[in-house]
Amino acid sequence: MSDQNQKLSFIEKAGYAGGDAAANFVFMTMVCFQAAFYTDVFGIKASTAGTIILVARLWDAFFDPIMGILADRTQTRWGRFRPWVLWTSIPWAVIMVLAYTTPDFAQPAKIAYAFVTNILLMTLYSANNMPYSALGGVMTGDVIERARLNSYRFISVNIAQFLVVGLTLPLVFKFAGPNHDRQHGWQMTMGLWAVLCLILFLITFIVSKERIHPKPEQKTPPKQDFADLFKNNPWRVMFVLTLIHFSILALMGSAQYNYYHYYADKAAFFDWLQKLHLTAPALAPDAPAPGGLLEWLGYIVHGDRANLASSNVSDVGYSMMQMIGKVVTIIVIIGSPFLSKMFGKKAVAVGGFALTALGYAAFYVLRPTDITGMAILTVITSFLYAPTIPLLWAMFADVADYSEWKNGRRATGIIFATIGFALKAGLSLGSAAFLWLMAMYGYSPNAPQTPETLQGIRMCSSVYLGILFAVCTILLMIYPITKRLTIQIADELAERRKKFATG
Repeated sequence: MSDQNQKLSFIEKAGYAGGDAAANFVFMTMVCFQAAFYTDVFGIKASTAGTIILVARLWDAFFDPIMGILADRTQTRWGRFRPWVLWTSIPWAVIMVLAYTTPDFAQPAKIAYAFVTNILLMTLYSANNMPYSALGGVMTGDVIERARLNSYRFISVNIAQFLVVGLTLPLVFKFAGPNHDRQHGWQMTMGLWAVLCLILFLITFIVSKERIHPKPEQKTPPKQDFADLFKNNPWRVMFVLTLIHFSILALMGSAQYNYYHYYADKAAFFDWLQKLHLTAPALAPDAPAPGGLLEWLGYIVHGDRANLASSNVSDVGYSMMQMIGKVVTIIVIIGSPFLSKMFGKKAVAVGGFALTALGYAAFYVLRPTDITGMAILTVITSFLYAPTIPLLWAMFADVADYSEWKNGRRATGIIFATIGFALKAGLSLGSAAFLWLMAMYGYSPNAPQTPETLQGIRMCSSVYLGILFAVCTILLMIYPITKRLTIQIADELAERRKKFATG
């Protein structure tokens, strides 16, 4: 069996998948909690936080193509992309903690600290995750095996996201201690996640292997790489799609946190959690911490219906909703390679995005007390969206194959780097847009919100998401690489590679 069509072992697929799980301890924290961390814990204005996030992520986006050029031209005994996962692992862990540490500085110095640490974290994210993503495109040339690899990757990603959305706030609550020092709680929680990231990156580096290589004589200048890109129709569609898609994810993560924190009725949430046996009587300020695993993790809502404002009901409720969604996503992703094989990646993605648009728009009709409805829609949208997650990343690898098929030159790094640019730019725009919208709607941190602000949170969590998912659906419909063309490209490239491998 040729390298281009080699089946990957379970250990290699699982070990590779761990690298993106590690990345998501930063990514998901950034998407779901960074905006609220800066405004409610770190202590800066929403408009200022929006600007910090926008500038840092736009820098990260512009740095991605630089990383693509560097990675494509890296030559070591470990390959082109694997070494970057190793080289960035320790700096990543250190900066990850510093970015969520609140220094005792004056306000201008705090803003500068947030700006610098966020820039450093985004730079390391790019230097690690762009080569990591490209690595998945050169581990095998088998299109079905590539889909399986991405299924492992995104099962692992969603397990990590399950831990982040489910345990981050409870761990912050736990580490904050009896003095409710959330700044300390965030620092300790991110320290725990940083150690786990370091371990997972090392495993990825050890078990992965690069098998697809450019032609030995290929010497392409960066200018030619970019010229090839702009003639690549599938790349152009996927670039715009990624920009909008990740704007959605950033907007959705921030908006849903506020949706459950401010729009959902606390009393109704308390009753819903009580049915799940996740409530407990209020504790005196000097009472010892309760025992038991659930209590240790902070999942118990400490409070009662008469004193909901001081309880952690919103954080617990939000975490439970996110965990429900992640469990559904993990289960459905397992079946995505089968759907891809049956219908093709494009058809599955089009259907998934179109139905997801309707699912998120439906959140608008829910009343604040309709907690069960929120849970049901969470299950439905997670079920519909899940199959698209691994397939989109497999489609990026197909775009790299298409470029090699058309131009005779392999440029995996620059393909993934420019897609990474769109990804980071989308995250920047989504997060910053949400914070600016909240400032426009009159958002006030840690305070009751006005009806106008609640309406803005509601729109960001439903109608705006539905519209953006519909735009992505249209883009996928015009994406030119069909199931038949994917197979044709894979077969023809396999024949070419055999010639220069034996030549």
